[in-house]
Amino acid sequence: MSNKKNKVKFNIKNVHYALKEDSETGYGEPIAVPGAVSVSFEAKGELSQFFADGVVYYVSASNSGYEGELEMALIPDQFRLDVLGEEKDSNNVMVENVNAQTKAFAIGFDIEGDVCATRFWFLNCTATRPSTESSTTEEKKEPTTDKISLTCAPNTDGNVRTKTTGDTPKEIYAAWYDAVYLPVKAQEGDAVS
Repeated sequence: MSNKKNKVKFNIKNVHYALKEDSETGYGEPIAVPGAVSVSFEAKGELSQFFADGVVYYVSASNSGYEGELEMALIPDQFRLDVLGEEKDSNNVMVENVNAQTKAFAIGFDIEGDVCATRFWFLNCTATRPSTESSTTEEKKEPTTDKISLTCAPNTDGNVRTKTTGDTPKEIYAAWYDAVYLPVKAQEGDAVS
């Protein structure tokens, strides 16, 4: 990558999802989802204060992951099948069943910057079903969008999110959507900074 750092951010693109596998932290092969409109994630957690000697003696912050919303031009049928648990019948009609279980997944995307895009993977996500909305066409055609609510909880190892930086090696950056990036564990004897 470059040693230059982004000063601003804009535009989401390159959305991918990957199903969580049976293992504790593994994910399947990422699948591209075209038509990203917007994303917003709000950090979840609380501050806890401990009082002693008549003052706030200690403060701790918890990290409970993120909650947010992803807006797409259209949620593709493959995502509905893979993540939301919908099924196709013998006539290739999509069927949503109240007993269907959603599946956990990771979601990745780029947020462009003035120097380069920052790439993200939010781990251990669950999604809600999108609403069905449309409206009549008037003087000009305005597309409607699909929105899903997302919750991203920590993996069992505590990891919630990964993102690239200006110092991320080029080969890691280039291969970001080949597989969900999971942190490299330090080897015994490695220096800790």
